[in-house]
Parts: sequence; structure tokens; C-alpha cells
Amino acid sequence: MEVEEEVRRIVEQVKDLHDSATSFVASSSHEELSLRKRSSAVEASITRLHSTLVSDKHLDPKLFDKALFFTSPFDLYRILCMLADGDSSSFLPSKPQGRFVRMFLGPVNVRASRKDIQLKVKEEYNSYRDRTALLFLVFPAILLTLRSYVWGGCLPAFPVQLYEAWLLFLYAGLAMRENILRANGSDIRSWWLYHHYCAMAMALVSLTWEIKGQPNCVQKQKGVRLFLQWAMMQGVAMLLQNRYQRQRLYTRIALGKAKRMDVVWGETAGVDGQLWLLCPLLFTLQGFEAYVGLQLLRTALTGVVAEWQVLICGILLVVMAVGNFINTVETLMVKSRFKAKMKRSKSRAELD
Repeated sequence: MEVEEEVRRIVEQVKDLHDSATSFVASSSHEELSLRKRSSAVEASITRLHSTLVSDKHLDPKLFDKALFFTSPFDLYRILCMLADGDSSSFLPSKPQGRFVRMFLGPVNVRASRKDIQLKVKEEYNSYRDRTALLFLVFPAILLTLRSYVWGGCLPAFPVQLYEAWLLFLYAGLAMRENILRANGSDIRSWWLYHHYCAMAMALVSLTWEIKGQPNCVQKQKGVRLFLQWAMMQGVAMLLQNRYQRQRLYTRIALGKAKRMDVVWGETAGVDGQLWLLCPLLFTLQGFEAYVGLQLLRTALTGVVAEWQVLICGILLVVMAVGNFINTVETLMVKSRFKAKMKRSKSRAELD
């Protein structure tokens, strides 16, 4: 009898717990739907007001600057950052997930429902970039050193293919993480995703590239040697970007000029002193990347190394170099125009 009573009591507890959970889920779903509608309406109102301010040619310039460019504590940029960084961001409409994520994960929603989880995803992404930047520098340096002092100036195939396999893993990981970050409200430019897709294709093609040895090993492996040298330069640039630009991003977040889910890529967040260092390095890196691609194209077209893999890798390197250059120039132009507007608005505020 005691056992039957205990079983009956536990059954009643489970039924009561089930009913309570069902009621909670129903009420929370109703409240969540209401919050999503309100969040969408507020975001649409802000977007509509911003479009009106930008398109209205008869608007007082002082009012325009006051509304948009940080001359008041209630300008639109701060309000947008407040909306995107607060708990209400979980109820904003999510950006569509890219085909890359759907290809690997299927139609799974990768948008985190809580802000702390979103920030954890971003911090893991930053840690991944730090680790890979160091390997980007060390791995090719080791290969080039062994080539000169151990392998007699001729790279064996397996270590190079191992590095190319790691590059494929690296860019696939970056593309996956950045697609997830975009779905959670980050501002990553579309070009960087396309850049990583091109890099993945190049790494995959180069894995099938037969790296021949003697005779004439130095000439046949010239493109590989130049690519490893470019990779070392890329590693140095990534280390500098990760250090300087992340510090600047923290400052922009504190000033309300950026969201906490934003990340830095290319030249997107350097201050003036840092830009004097980063910009020449970036342009040099892009020029050298294009030079390596053109050298691969020349060796393929002149018949020195006639494999199709050399031709495809050369084309992809040139495309990535041109895309990086255009993206960097566009970012600098946007930054310059924004700073000019900021100076004009501050000068008007001081005159007032």
C-alpha cells in the first residue's frame, strides 16, 4: 500500500509539473510574440526616420547633425546600438542564414536567444582568430626554414599539403563562425565571407597540386615559396589587426558608436596612429598577393608548370587581392566622410 501511494503521488507530481510547464510555455510564447512585434515596429520606425533625415534636402543641417552624429545623448546611432545590444535584440528579426551554414547544418536556427550566449560566440571567434594568426606566421616560417637548411632547397609534398589542409580547415571555420555571427547581428561585410570561400576553393585545389621535386625544383616551386612568404606577411598583419583594432572596437562600443556583436576585419577600426602602420602593411600585403597570383599565372601560361591547379590558384589569388584592395579603400573613404561630418557637427555645436 505504501508503494502504491508513493507511485500515485509521483504520478500526480509529474502531471502537475507537465501542466505547469505547458502553461508557462504558452504564456511565454504569447509574450515573446508580442515583444517581437514591438521590436520590429520600433526598428522599422528608426529605419524610416533615418531614411527621412538622409533624403530630406530641406532639413536644417544642424538638426540633421544633432540627430545622427553624436551631438546629443539621444542620436539615432546610440539608440540603434542600445536596441541591438540590449535584451530586446533577441526579439529583433534575424538575418537570413547563409547557404554555407544551411549546407552543413541544414535549416537549423543558429541565432542565440540570450545576449550572453551571443557574446560567448563572439569571444570564441576572437580566440580562434588569435590562435590561427600565430599559426599563419609560424607554419610557413618552419617550412621555409627546413627547406633552406634540411631539405636542400626543395620542399617535399607532404608538409606543404598538410599546410594546405590546415588552410582549408581554417577558412571553413572562419566562414562558419562569421555566418553564425551575422545571423546574431554582427556587421561583418559580405566580401570577407566571399574571400573565405575563395580561399577554401584555393586550398582545396592546391591539395591536388603535384609538387614535383628534381630536376629544376627551384623554378617549379617558386610559386609555392612566394605563397609561403605571403602567408608569413599575412600572419604579421593579422596579429597587428587583432591587437590594435580590438582595443579600438572596445572604445567605440563604450562611446555608443558600435555594437558589442561587431567584429573587426581588414582595416575597419584603427585610429589615426595605427592606420599609419596598418594601411601600408595591408596595401603591401595585397600587392604581394596579386604578384604571387600573377607569377602563378605566368608559370602556367608559359608552360613552366602547366597543371590546371596552378592556373586556378593564380586566378583566385588575384581576385582576392583586388577584392581586399577595393574593400580597404571603401572602408577608408567611409571613415573619412564620417569623420568630416563629425567635425562639422562638433564645430556647429561649439558655435551654438
